[in-house]
Amino acid sequence: MPKTNSSDSLTATLELDAKARLGEGALWHPTEQVLYWVDIEGKALHLYDPETKKDKAFDVGERIGTVVPVENGGALVALQNGIFHIDTRSGELRFLTNPIKADDIRFNDGKCDPAGRFWVGTMALDTRVGAADLYMLDLDGKVHHKLDKLTISNGIVWSLDKKTMYFTDTKTQEVKAYDYDNETGEISNGSVIINIPEEEGSPDGMTLDSDGNLWIALHGGGGVAKYNPKTGEQLQKVKVPTDNTTSCGFGGKNLDTLYITTAKEWQSEEKLKTYPKSGGLFSVKPGVRGVPANFYRGPVQGLSA
Repeated sequence: MPKTNSSDSLTATLELDAKARLGEGALWHPTEQVLYWVDIEGKALHLYDPETKKDKAFDVGERIGTVVPVENGGALVALQNGIFHIDTRSGELRFLTNPIKADDIRFNDGKCDPAGRFWVGTMALDTRVGAADLYMLDLDGKVHHKLDKLTISNGIVWSLDKKTMYFTDTKTQEVKAYDYDNETGEISNGSVIINIPEEEGSPDGMTLDSDGNLWIALHGGGGVAKYNPKTGEQLQKVKVPTDNTTSCGFGGKNLDTLYITTAKEWQSEEKLKTYPKSGGLFSVKPGVRGVPANFYRGPVQGLSA
């Protein structure tokens, strides 16, 4: 795939030697000015302050797929046993709802759409094909089933004009675009816009920059790549000194720092010797800004499955 940017050789540097088993969900909180991220297998929500270099962790007691901020305070976390509200001062968890009925399915990646609905996907613990789904927690607290027969639901973001939802099912090596109605939350007409060769890694977490381009963490590929969603062209790549890059999100006061989570889970001893900082949080300034995260605007109590 042709490159059009001379800064393709950028390399991210270690921001925090977190030693995460499976870092994911990088998201900048625009009010608190901290980076939210999760360690799925470490069963923890992290809040990292780049000014002080301090990382605060909340043990949530079970696998945690993703985190999104809540407009009225705290955050939503998608845990093994459902969607919870967490008080990010005390760590107190409150159960909201759980559309998952099988014990061997867990939540994975998710974000809020421009209207404030929470979209979150799933995956099977054994990653079997076709067992995953995509759900949406609406502004009225009801859960809607949006997509099925997925394998590893990942990387969900919305275009700047709020008319397109971008989504990836990691195992397919594809990024899809769906027509999106911001008023209703309906999606339709899914089509493949990006195909990623297996030798470059598999599409994992994804974020959007202020130019409307997609930044995709390439799991197994040792980097994050920028793509033009209109042409499918890879424009730029940031190298990361580990092969298991998992998610990315723009942060910092000016939203001009790209934070990248990684994993050391499933790494051989040889790989860990080659990439001793696997599981770390990395950062780079790629010369473009991100867009502010969307908050969940629905209720955080009185919900049911």
